[in-house]
Amino acid sequence: MTLSLARRAARFPDRTAVVDISEDRRYAPPETIHENRVSYAELSELADRTAARLASVGIDAGDTVCLLTRNRIASLALLFACRRLGATLAPISHLLTPVTVERPFDALEPSLVLAEPAQRDLVRSIPFDRSMTLEALSDIDPADVDATDTDAADADPADGNRPQSENAGNNRQRPKPDSDDRHRPLLALHGEGGRPVAAFSERTLEWNCITAVVTWGLRRNDVSPVVSPLATATGLVRNALSLLYVGGRLLLDRAFDPGDTLTAMAEEDATLLVGRKPAFRDLAADSSFDDATRSLERAVPDQSVTADLLDPYHERGVTVTRAYGRLECPAALCQPEPNGVDPRLTPDDGVAVGVPVPDCRVRVVDEDGDVLEGPGTGRLQVSGPVVADGYVNAAGFADDDGGENEATSDRTVKPDDVGFAGGGRFVDGWFDTEEWVRRDGDGGFVLE
Repeated sequence: MTLSLARRAARFPDRTAVVDISEDRRYAPPETIHENRVSYAELSELADRTAARLASVGIDAGDTVCLLTRNRIASLALLFACRRLGATLAPISHLLTPVTVERPFDALEPSLVLAEPAQRDLVRSIPFDRSMTLEALSDIDPADVDATDTDAADADPADGNRPQSENAGNNRQRPKPDSDDRHRPLLALHGEGGRPVAAFSERTLEWNCITAVVTWGLRRNDVSPVVSPLATATGLVRNALSLLYVGGRLLLDRAFDPGDTLTAMAEEDATLLVGRKPAFRDLAADSSFDDATRSLERAVPDQSVTADLLDPYHERGVTVTRAYGRLECPAALCQPEPNGVDPRLTPDDGVAVGVPVPDCRVRVVDEDGDVLEGPGTGRLQVSGPVVADGYVNAAGFADDDGGENEATSDRTVKPDDVGFAGGGRFVDGWFDTEEWVRRDGDGGFVLE
């Protein structure tokens, strides 16, 4: 198994990978979309060219590239380009403010910041002086870059044999791959307020994709709108990357708009919806919801989506499976709701979030940290290959509560007993979510 985009492009080059449904004009009328279809072969070629352009401006293995933009096809290409270079991609949410956008940079030490022109105000607030626009990067002609080894053929790093590409490279020899390549951080994602920043190796991302495929039965003929920012674990890991992993099709809007999304869902026969409360609420409230969801088969809302917001989906015959996840673990628990009824969900009883997904171990600990056996209430802890590899910690970085975090020689190695305000804590091989849950006699979990 591998995240290789090139291998998928070789297997089904003409299959549509992404349909960009963004309006050509910023103030286009509602429900107006202008399709830009990109095949798997074209997406892989774009990743090739992007890798070459990044290499030409000095990006190499071990470097970090920050990306500040709304949802774009370029965001996906950059992830695979960084994979080919051995670099780390750190998407920065455009929903941050001029104050909170500084927070990820307390932990990240990027070699380059890429941004779309629309985010110029946020770019001015970033405490980093090496930045360029996506347009400036795309203006670099890959033909002018000396072709050597940039991993642009996108072989599996575990193979130890990375063929060269005709159109991507730099004039520096990349270090020979070793057995730790797939454990290097490929992706760094920040929390909703800008921190903490969690690191994901390629292996961890791949396990998340495999888990999504098994848990929700993702198929190569699935079509799904991306209704969450690609700078989030929900939008990028649980939705976009997992669907690309099986060869599915993404409907990508630069910024979520319910009318545009429903129009695209109707035209493309969408089968899958993955997202959070705002998307589920706004889509169901739109007048075109019924017609646009005729092809919709499955919905994966997270724990923020209340039962009443799911009623319209149940009424349309959509199979609804609530998921519980965190920045540090995009999918940990899953709660099926057969026939639209969840017997464990009442207004005064919290939110039922189900049982552990495959490849995620779960336990409950009391206030003293002792593991509870059987039913009981305590803090939820998770472990396994789907959990992030740790927080990205810069030396001397302080929490919101003023506590200093332990610095390590490798900023992305999972440190023991290191936590962040607004996050959780990695302790003894487990991630403590610091959220209280109740485990019932059937092994199901309810958020308190």
